[in-house]
Amino acid sequence: MTPPDFTTDTTVDPHVIRPTAQTTGTSGENIVDLLKQLTGQGSHLAEQQLNLIKAEIRESAAEMKVAAGAMAGAAVVGIAGLGVLLMSFAYLLADAIENLGLATLIVGVATLVLAFILYRRAAAKMSATHLAPDRSQRTLQRTPDAVRGDL
Repeated sequence: MTPPDFTTDTTVDPHVIRPTAQTTGTSGENIVDLLKQLTGQGSHLAEQQLNLIKAEIRESAAEMKVAAGAMAGAAVVGIAGLGVLLMSFAYLLADAIENLGLATLIVGVATLVLAFILYRRAAAKMSATHLAPDRSQRTLQRTPDAVRGDL
């Protein structure tokens, strides 16, 4: 007794194997046919996975565009607010020392010093050594050893 032959019905579901009433004489042909179907379905599955990944990336990119636009808007409003706040500090200082020009100069210099300090800290964190993917490189170097079982 031979096992039934399997075919794919591409008009309805190309990824589903259905048995047919027709059987072949040798089991070798069935295995070959099954392997052909398996590879065909594997490529179909890979194609569908790739399409899903592409759709997710497009959706994520659209969400990132919206988020970047919102962040840019927030930055513009924040910078305007910072300018008003700094001017208010200058006026408060001017009331205390009774010299608006000197008060504005003091607030401006203090703001620039703070900006310079923040910039230097950020530049130190972004050094070239931190940009290299060290963990990924170590993992890639260990992968052949892991395949051989030599960890």
